[in-house]
Amino acid sequence: MNKSTVLVIDDEPQIRKLLEISLESNDYQVQQAETGKQGLLMAANHPPELILLDLGLPDISGHELLKTLRQWYNKSIIILSVQNTENDIVTALDNGATDYLSKPFRTAELLARIRAAMRRNQLSDNNASIQTIDDLEIDLTARTLKKGGVIIKLTSTEYSLMALFFKHEGSVLTHQFILKEIWGVGYQAETQYLRVFVGTLRKKIEDKPNQPQHIITESGVGYRFQ
Repeated sequence: MNKSTVLVIDDEPQIRKLLEISLESNDYQVQQAETGKQGLLMAANHPPELILLDLGLPDISGHELLKTLRQWYNKSIIILSVQNTENDIVTALDNGATDYLSKPFRTAELLARIRAAMRRNQLSDNNASIQTIDDLEIDLTARTLKKGGVIIKLTSTEYSLMALFFKHEGSVLTHQFILKEIWGVGYQAETQYLRVFVGTLRKKIEDKPNQPQHIITESGVGYRFQ
């Protein structure tokens, strides 16, 4: 069985070593780059299944490298950075990051985020019309959502929101990204509008809407579907 390749772009040798040990012990193949230019070259020559990217690189801004990669690289990019302000996180996600973890991070959490990102890659590659997460099943052809085998009645907007969540399972989606994708550019400031729809969806799909297990709030940033 071929191992999935993860490219680590980080200028800290200790972090690269930690990631190499953790990833290889979980059956990933690891490539390493200590500068942005080196990472860009490696990604172009041997595209990995996933990239772990530090924003504080010595030669070019991690944000600029992210935007450059997103011109052609369509698989998952997870940010690992000490830059953890709300603006840093939102900017990275809006520039195409799949996920964002602040340093220092917990290895177990990082591995869980990587597994979710890899699942997303696989779903994208397979372009499956029926996707399942726990007890939820969405049929992208029939435009239906089931919970425990029972069809849940959704409005057209609610269905579109669920389809977007399934498509980006495991990733943090900013309020602005969701609003633009579902309602259009003119609605990107209507975060309260989005909260109402998320609240309604939670009542329909969560066992305990006040303690959601699927649609998770990322404070000040957006939502993660898991």
